[in-house]
Amino acid sequence: MRQRFKQTKSLEERLAEKAISLHEQARMLPPGPLRDAVERKAKLTETASHINDWLRSLGLRAPT
Repeated sequence: MRQRFKQTKSLEERLAEKAISLHEQARMLPPGPLRDAVERKAKLTETASHINDWLRSLGLRAPT
């Protein structure tokens, strides 16, 4: 059975925190493929946040 729990932070907050954390991790790594991969993951996390904002915008509503 799958455990369920209530999120205490919104998806937007969690994505923003994750992106910041990944950018900080990347800054600590030496230039190279690992750093590039972490930066790419941070950018994807930011993109996910932007997509989520777009999907929640008032301009997108189901047709009535």
